[in-house]
Amino acid sequence: MSVGATQEVAVDETTDKPGIPRTKWAVLLVSLSVTLIVAIWGLVASEHAYDTLGAVVGFFSEWFGWFYIALATVVLLFSIIIGIRYKTVRLGKPSDRPEFSTFSWAAMLFAAGIGTDVMFFAVSEPVANYMAPPQVEPESLIAAEQATVWTLFHYGITGWGMYTLMGIALGYYAHRKGLPLAVRSALYPLFGKRVKGAIGDAVDIATVIGTIFGVATSLGIGVVMLNVGLDILFGIEQGQPAQIGLVVLAVGMATVSALSGVDRGIRILSQMNVLLGVLLSGWILVTGETAFLMRAITMNIGDFVAMFPGMTLDTMAFDHPADWMNAWTLFFWAWWIAWASFVGMFLARISKGRTIGQFVLGTLTIPFIYIVMWISIFGNAALDLIRNRGDQEFAETAVNTPELGFYGLLQQYPGAFFLVGLATFVGLLFYVTSADSGALVMANLSSSLPGSDVDARWYLRVLWAVVTGLLTVAMLAVDGIAALQNATIVMGLPFAFVMILVMIGLAKSLEAERVLSYARSASLTSGLVARSGVGTDSWRNRLGMMFGVVTTKQATKHLDEVVVPALEAVRSEFDQAGVHVVLERDDDPEETRVARTVTLLVGEETPFRYQVRLRRVPAPSYGAGVIEADDMVTRVEVDLAGLEPYDVIPYTGDQICNDVLDAYERYQATQRTVSEYSE
Repeated sequence: MSVGATQEVAVDETTDKPGIPRTKWAVLLVSLSVTLIVAIWGLVASEHAYDTLGAVVGFFSEWFGWFYIALATVVLLFSIIIGIRYKTVRLGKPSDRPEFSTFSWAAMLFAAGIGTDVMFFAVSEPVANYMAPPQVEPESLIAAEQATVWTLFHYGITGWGMYTLMGIALGYYAHRKGLPLAVRSALYPLFGKRVKGAIGDAVDIATVIGTIFGVATSLGIGVVMLNVGLDILFGIEQGQPAQIGLVVLAVGMATVSALSGVDRGIRILSQMNVLLGVLLSGWILVTGETAFLMRAITMNIGDFVAMFPGMTLDTMAFDHPADWMNAWTLFFWAWWIAWASFVGMFLARISKGRTIGQFVLGTLTIPFIYIVMWISIFGNAALDLIRNRGDQEFAETAVNTPELGFYGLLQQYPGAFFLVGLATFVGLLFYVTSADSGALVMANLSSSLPGSDVDARWYLRVLWAVVTGLLTVAMLAVDGIAALQNATIVMGLPFAFVMILVMIGLAKSLEAERVLSYARSASLTSGLVARSGVGTDSWRNRLGMMFGVVTTKQATKHLDEVVVPALEAVRSEFDQAGVHVVLERDDDPEETRVARTVTLLVGEETPFRYQVRLRRVPAPSYGAGVIEADDMVTRVEVDLAGLEPYDVIPYTGDQICNDVLDAYERYQATQRTVSEYSE
């Protein structure tokens, strides 16, 4: 999973000027202290850490297991409802459009949604749920049918609902409201300026702690998985020395990335991994039991759709398999929660300009298509090896030593050595990019950034890369992957409560915007009626202009004789009031007498911008009127932040003046909100 960096900002280390990344010392020191305490505890007193984590997880499972399950379902439903109710709201200004094509965006969603852990669990979980299912007879037909579906459930749309929620919240407040790209921004509707203080710091601390344990879990899984591949390929013995070496490799690569700015290349490699993953799974599909796998994939999709409503809130209350719940559902939901802000930040970055409806549909479906393909192919291939070929030794290996299961399956197919090498290469790149991007996100979370396209200082990224590596080694020393799973369940709980607050704040903001948009529309309409001018025929003239075909000559005349004089009058009044104001005209190079764009700029540092431009569009057709395909009409459009461009052809000079003042008042209100946040 890769959250690619953008540009580093030149900083003067001796100053603390606005516009440069600044360290949030409270967030950094507290989250760093908690992480180091746990890491040192795991290294110095492994047995005590193991027993304590087990006891705490048992307590959490007993008292908060239902909470994790209920929260996951609520977040998914909330994301879907938001996607439907506010589907036209953009993650950015109304005039913003997506930076990336749909294909590129989909590819990056794939890159964000998969990692080494998918390789790890695609074989081990279906086999484990077949050999020891939660509530049905082990090794039965129904256990085989449900085994892969449980894996799809744990990697499916429920978890992606959490990513979707955080992606919408971070993108909305950063790109549309101009607030920092941080989780605390989503709580501004609830706490106002207080999010700049202790409340905001507490949110960021919970976010950083949840993120580092989630990343450490992924790195731990990657370490043991890659160690197996390297053992098969090069005879590198499995064990802590090799695993520590892999952790050092990840930290080193993250450090090189921070110093040299190679994130773009790593991001491209992470997307390439998706294609290599498709090649790997395609080879298993083609060279294996193709007909069986195609039937199984189809069945898995149908079973998932049928079983999902019952699975999503199933706490298994009457026959509660506590160990199974801790190892699977509770661990996965806590893991998704821990990664939510991490992946949400990446999704917000790549989705500027997309509507909330597009965002929700894309994030809930595109990665899941890949997940279904990958897990159904590998999971069912593993079950076929056990049920139809009777390979019980493979089954026991996949359950007791999960990291061997995936490679053990690959060795059953033609070109085994090549497949193992390809899988190891794919896993290595996912592993390195997870370490790099994880360090970047934690550095950003512990910094105050001047904009959503600016990253934290390099030394913070190096610091977090080293600390993440230390935590990974410590948890592997305690009890390997089991300890990482237990720690994730515990450390994910604080951020679970943050997600509840994010939902409340986001719902409040979106509803307020909907009401405000309606009020603006109504006030604009009533204002135009009130300012329609004198004379009994003024409305007839306006109606005629609306339904007539306005030529470029007519539009230019309106711009020059109505709009420009009105803007000149407003400029003059602002100037007399001592406000810095500029009126710019952009003339067409072929017709220098005709102004195509007129822009009124008020203020100096972040000026208010009222731009009027000419634009040719196809002529509308009304009733039975016939409009030829090449008939065009010229609009005199106003382009304002926060509103779709609108035509001012029917406006009089006074109406233009009032429209400028209305827009300026809205601008001032927005700036006050941002200013209050920044204080």
